Amino acid sequence: MQLISSGRHHATFEFGDLRVISLRDGYIDMPPTRLRDEDGCAFGELPPAVPLAGDNLRLAVNAFYVTDGARSVLIDTGASDVWHDPTMGLIYDALDEAGVDRAEITDVAITHRHEDHVSGLVMPDGAEAFPELERVWIGAGDLSVFTGRLEPLRERVVPVSEQVAINDWATAIPTPGHTPGHTVYGIRSSTGHLLAWGDTVHVPTLQFDRPNVTWEFDGDQSQARAARGVLLEQLTKPDHFVAGAHLDSPGIARVTASGDGYALEYLAPTIG
Repeated sequence: MQLISSGRHHATFEFGDLRVISLRDGYIDMPPTRLRDEDGCAFGELPPAVPLAGDNLRLAVNAFYVTDGARSVLIDTGASDVWHDPTMGLIYDALDEAGVDRAEITDVAITHRHEDHVSGLVMPDGAEAFPELERVWIGAGDLSVFTGRLEPLRERVVPVSEQVAINDWATAIPTPGHTPGHTVYGIRSSTGHLLAWGDTVHVPTLQFDRPNVTWEFDGDQSQARAARGVLLEQLTKPDHFVAGAHLDSPGIARVTASGDGYALEYLAPTIG
């Protein structure tokens, strides 16, 4: 995987016969008290390697667009205006900057139901963000999100209850734990494998080294911890890469085993 262009809100990678574009929706700040230890209690003192923005953890929010030139999949959509924070909702600018026409997007794959991943299906003015949208892939356990402003999209939703192919190179893989319908997306190119995940990891400077650390909003912390362990081990294989919604933007990296945990090597310079 090779970086071929970048801008303020995007980074484009050549990935064999595919192109992968990281799209920066922005960032959110969360208190460290969201972290949980193996007993489900608030995590103790943070290691020095974990940076803070003021007193908060700063979580990048990324989405990913993958195309073979004829077919494409957008993985997650950002927050639109529902987070009520000016640091979020940048995905439309990111798509424009990357030269992606929103009218060409027919398939959107959602990792889970939380606002910073699914809300960008609808723009702040209430219009659908992707006018030619045909299918929204999402874990069956997260279908309840399609109410209110997202209700008009319900008839185009494809529930994912087991591993299923989206096309020749993209596969939806259920990984419940963070939410009942949390889903990751495997991308296979002519040169390797990319795993795009949502909230498998929230704090990369901590949870790769200590993968047993969970997050307050993991609906089932034990299940989320187990899913993360399985995925991290898969990512240590040769020619495997990760694209993470909350990895430091642009959020695409290699994973290697390191002691009792894992190490992360970004493929492009990161931004806050």
